[in-house]
Amino acid sequence: MGIVISTVNMKGGVGKTTLTVNLATCLAKNHQKRVLVVDLDSQISATLSLMPPQEFSKVRRRRRTLSYLIDKIVRPNIRRKYDTPDLIYSQICGISGLELLAGDIELYDEYLVSKKLHEEAISNSGQDFNQAWDNFESTLVQKIIQPVINDYDFIIMDCAPGYNLLTRSGIAASDFYLLPARPEPLSLVGVQLLEKRITRLKANDKSESEQLQKLRLLGIVFILSSGGLFGRYYKQVIQRIQQDFTPDQIFQQQIPMDVNVAKAVDTFTPAVLAMPNSSGSKAFSQLTEELLKKIN
Repeated sequence: MGIVISTVNMKGGVGKTTLTVNLATCLAKNHQKRVLVVDLDSQISATLSLMPPQEFSKVRRRRRTLSYLIDKIVRPNIRRKYDTPDLIYSQICGISGLELLAGDIELYDEYLVSKKLHEEAISNSGQDFNQAWDNFESTLVQKIIQPVINDYDFIIMDCAPGYNLLTRSGIAASDFYLLPARPEPLSLVGVQLLEKRITRLKANDKSESEQLQKLRLLGIVFILSSGGLFGRYYKQVIQRIQQDFTPDQIFQQQIPMDVNVAKAVDTFTPAVLAMPNSSGSKAFSQLTEELLKKIN
């Protein structure tokens, strides 16, 4: 089975998507791994980091996105033509082994989800709405990736900031989670909040999911602004987070967000392909090496 990793932080703007797509690209290009990127964020940043907007428009018009698979689970009585393997795009950015399950700006209808769970709670005597919701949440993403999980070495899911339904479901379906963080107070609050939420999620798990109970933090990855203007301040903040986590829970390799990494976004291509000689791209390559050692 492939190793499933969620990239997540309660706070947005910490480099979560940049980490996801560049890590996935390095695994496929440099280490010949077969990698699936799943975009669980309605901002579709991961999708547009791997696919030009005009291509995504065609994909969305044909309803070949994640929203189709979610609706298939929410409304199972409707006849469907496609399953997960049919909606995966291969040879992303021309890289063999790099594949994408595209996100969507409208991933699911909250009313339809609530209606489905209300009906399930009524039909299952002794089950209340909250229990139906918890069961749906813990299995939604897992059902989507289950048909293809044996086809990949890694499935990396780019989760939305905050703690919404899909983020929680993505975490519940994962073996590990990655925490990108900027060494700034608000970013670190996002790390601490997420750790508390995951601890609570495991404690409240009524399904006794083995998958959820074995979930663990793969590591915190610090994303640094370029220029060295905040070097001393960054070190102070990093030292604070080091007091709350063990050394093996913090990646040694840090990622400098230089201007070349920012420019790569405009090309709808990961930085390690668009600007391979930049300091940021080299850091992503070294981070990938460290990740593989951690997992092994």
